[in-house]
Amino acid sequence: CKMSLLVTGSIGIDTVTTPMGKSENCIGGSAVYFAMAASFFSSVRFVGVVGSDCPFDLAKVFSGRAVDLSGLEVRTGSKTFRWKGSYQGDMSQALTEGMQLNVLAEKPPIVPEHFRDSEFVFLANTHPALQLQLLEQLKAPKFVVADTMNCWIDSHGDELAKLLKKIDALILNDGEAKRLTKQDNLPIAAQEIIKMGPKIVIIKKGANGSISLDKDGKWFMLGGYPSVNLKDPTGAGDSFAGAFMGYLASEGRTDSPFIRRAVAYGTVTASIVIEGFSLSAIASASRSAIDKRLNELKDMTEF
Repeated sequence: CKMSLLVTGSIGIDTVTTPMGKSENCIGGSAVYFAMAASFFSSVRFVGVVGSDCPFDLAKVFSGRAVDLSGLEVRTGSKTFRWKGSYQGDMSQALTEGMQLNVLAEKPPIVPEHFRDSEFVFLANTHPALQLQLLEQLKAPKFVVADTMNCWIDSHGDELAKLLKKIDALILNDGEAKRLTKQDNLPIAAQEIIKMGPKIVIIKKGANGSISLDKDGKWFMLGGYPSVNLKDPTGAGDSFAGAFMGYLASEGRTDSPFIRRAVAYGTVTASIVIEGFSLSAIASASRSAIDKRLNELKDMTEF
């Protein structure tokens, strides 16, 4: 039984430098990567806001995909979110060189009336107060997942604590998990996050895969897909979340075996995204390429 899937998050103009090259003023943003990855599995309801300076035609970007852009707002007189960052060495950490929140510092977009019955919801990384405001516009979501980052953990802990009590799952990276819980041991950090409210926590460890824990104390560990063609890690986490949620929405299930498979789908989809700058690799991929990697990962991790 398929469930409706809604994403709300950023649409950005990115400039990214990696050891493999530089991509200037390319499309980015959490909602964009999420929707692209999720669209391989499920239709997506897209809620986001850009300024009138946005150089990208999102209808073209998502052409031929089941992404409903009726929740996209173009705000006259506002400027689109911009991010400038670079990666060095093993590219495990992004160094933010410049960020202009622009339209993201204003009021959140309105969730269209016909999106308010959405059952599966992903609150991509943005200010936790905005995530809460967006969540309050929905009628009775069944499964809500959120992402966060260090700057909100450090400076908006109270709002983040409120958000954590209202969501079903939190996806974050190892550095963020340690920062949020002030614990260096990841399994202890995972247990602490479960105490904060979510029923499931997924801690991503970059190229090293992920560790998940649910409220029943069930662990799931999965290594990363060995990607040898790394070009640009931007959007890997949001694409992980997109495939994760897209798969779950397509099945309409969130019990443990489905969560595990969703984590595996997230892992292999992210491994494709990082093989090109911006959306280039994932936009030209196919569902069969994702499934092929899923089977390879299964093969690699069975014993």
